Amino acid sequence: METTQTQGKSRIEARLAELGLALPAVAAPVAAYVPAVVSGNHVYTSGQLPFVDGKLTVTGKVGAEVSAQDAKGQAATAAINALAAVKSVIGDLDRVSRIVKVVGFVSSDPSFTGQPGVINGASELLGEVFGEAGVHSRSAVGVAVLPLDSPVEVELIAEFQ
Repeated sequence: METTQTQGKSRIEARLAELGLALPAVAAPVAAYVPAVVSGNHVYTSGQLPFVDGKLTVTGKVGAEVSAQDAKGQAATAAINALAAVKSVIGDLDRVSRIVKVVGFVSSDPSFTGQPGVINGASELLGEVFGEAGVHSRSAVGVAVLPLDSPVEVELIAEFQ
């Protein structure tokens, strides 16, 4: 009999492992908020920065100090952090039935207009992890600056059962 658990991991966490990824500990808030909130059968995450081991590995404006390709990878990392926040409030990512919406913010040099390509890092990762259930609506917004000089920030809304 097949189960959704593989060696103690959920099906989704097993898929992340296949991709060479793992859920980190939920990043501690940098201000007065919580990482995620449940309302009905949806989880709303706060904006997640691309922390790795509690630190930003890249800082600066996309199109100036940070390349679009590097920022795309940072958006994927922020999406993984958002999934950790989702798991922290629902217990198991296998409960996610759909990623409903992603909002991505890109700290942009004034001449940079490739925000959608940067946030594709988050969108593509969610599609790889959740398949059809990872296809979502989305906004990709250029901003002047983000907390801690992060190049990207990602938030999401997930529906769960």
